[in-house]
Amino acid sequence: MKKKNGRPLVSLCIAPLFFAAVISDAAAADIASLTATCEGCHGKDGASQVPQIPIIGGLSATYISDAMAAFREKTRPCTGNSMCLFSKNLSEEDTKRIAEHYASKPFVRAKQSFDAALAERGKGIYSRYCNKCHEAGGSSPDDDAGILAGQWKPYLEQEFREFTSGTRLMAEKMKPKVDALSEDDIKALIEYFVSFQ
Repeated sequence: MKKKNGRPLVSLCIAPLFFAAVISDAAAADIASLTATCEGCHGKDGASQVPQIPIIGGLSATYISDAMAAFREKTRPCTGNSMCLFSKNLSEEDTKRIAEHYASKPFVRAKQSFDAALAERGKGIYSRYCNKCHEAGGSSPDDDAGILAGQWKPYLEQEFREFTSGTRLMAEKMKPKVDALSEDDIKALIEYFVSFQ
């Protein structure tokens, strides 16, 4: 083995690997600490097991960051005020890291019952009003509009109530489409999203 300044070269090669491993372990511990509160409600890797709490694993980092900003600024309702309090205490960098963490996880669709006939009607409503922004049946994270396909039904119902009551702001292009929907249309649309298992 060749030597440099009396030391084997192999030790010079191993040192960076050792420090990289230490930094990687520290980063993993830090993100675990940051997401501990999230997992208390949203479940491991954001795969919520509670029907009133959304599945967040697999959503785009942009969508998650934007949602956290909306909670922080109180432009989006906070159930029990928990999301507003949590997001308020996060730095921009920590918000970004949490968003990237959950974006790297799979979206685990909720297993729940649905009305197949209503879901079929909802598919037509989706095609007419929603598919331009919520791509691939509402299952694409790439449109930064959240994943609706396979999301929990009670959570979707709550979000639609907030949109239609005006307590949650909608994107300008979304409002006329939601306003055009009847209550029965919304029920059918939700059944369509819930039908993704």
